Amino acid sequence: MTDTVLDRFLRYVVIDTQSDPSSSTQPTTEKQKDLGRILVDELLEIGLSDAHLDEHGYVYATIPANSDKAVPVICFCSHMDTAPDFSGTDVKPQIVRNYAGGDIQLVGDSSRVIRVAEHPELNNQIGNDIVTTDGTTLLGADDKAGLAEIMTAAGVLVDNPDIRHGTIKILFTPDEEVGRGVNKVDLDKLGADFAYTMDGETAGHIEDETFSADGVEIGITGVAIHPGFAKDRMENAIKIAGAIIDRLPKDLAPETTEGRQGFIHPVGVTGSMEKASLSFIIRDFTEEGLAEKEAMLETIVKQVMSAYPASTYHFQVTEQYRNMKTVLDRHPEIVENALEAVRRAGMTPVRGSIRGGTDGSRLSFMGLPCPNIFAGGHAFHSPLEWVSRQDMEKAVATIVELAKIWEERA
Repeated sequence: MTDTVLDRFLRYVVIDTQSDPSSSTQPTTEKQKDLGRILVDELLEIGLSDAHLDEHGYVYATIPANSDKAVPVICFCSHMDTAPDFSGTDVKPQIVRNYAGGDIQLVGDSSRVIRVAEHPELNNQIGNDIVTTDGTTLLGADDKAGLAEIMTAAGVLVDNPDIRHGTIKILFTPDEEVGRGVNKVDLDKLGADFAYTMDGETAGHIEDETFSADGVEIGITGVAIHPGFAKDRMENAIKIAGAIIDRLPKDLAPETTEGRQGFIHPVGVTGSMEKASLSFIIRDFTEEGLAEKEAMLETIVKQVMSAYPASTYHFQVTEQYRNMKTVLDRHPEIVENALEAVRRAGMTPVRGSIRGGTDGSRLSFMGLPCPNIFAGGHAFHSPLEWVSRQDMEKAVATIVELAKIWEERA
């Protein structure tokens, strides 16, 4: 077994760990445990004797402290599953060594090209080794880059006892991509004070803020009748659903927003003449913004329904996750230490926000404050996904430096 971060990454991405939002089990796919078992074996090989995979698909392990100081227990966390958005079966990683610049054409599907114009971060990768897919699957850098980085850093810490650190916990989760990554995590068993997800993108970036997120389900019951006798009587639920979608504000969509702008996003529609269902995700960086967008959506529904007096609807909002900055601002040292670790690893830190969520969003509100550190991957959930070896190595260095900083400042 070779243990460079690139070697580990290449081993992990060929294992299919795609999660399934339609499954009611935990984990949603048993194949996620295939990778979990490999990770446990490698953790035991490193020397972490308590490493294990539980029945829900979580991997736990501990790097024992080698310092006499009372150092807070920190945890590093990444998720094992890949997104259901694109195939993760039979991944064939390709390495562009000593990248010379320019667009990268993928060998398995020549129509797929990673273009510098669309991926400007490639301009910072000249001379680096770029890992891509062959174009027929996603890569799985989200979040197998994070797994490889944590595993490699664990090996560095165990093999170098002169690096002083407190107790460090490792947590690998299933089902993050379908929003269930921490549903059955055992925080008492984990025993950490703070945590960091390794699940970000560009090298040097630390994220302490996420969207707040809700889901909205709208059910419509129309009036079904034989079309030959429908005049002034039929109220077609499919048409009602279409009218709602048509009235959505064009400037509050994912494709028209950026930065700290939120959105209203339809993600599913099913229907027949009598009944139709619409699924939405609502995103904003504030809870007030969420509430405003949900009220706006229900107003649209009411306006449309007013033209269909014999039809009815229901409107159900489900909380998904909340902006972790609310929690992290109470513990500024967590992010400050991460920013300093990035500096010591040779980068200029960039503090930012995620237009999405991580396991850390929910962990923070479960009592485990948890910002997000870069893992180096780009173009997640797509066949154009890529990561560089050097950025993964920078992430390993950041983890090691962060462990040292917590011990120094204890």
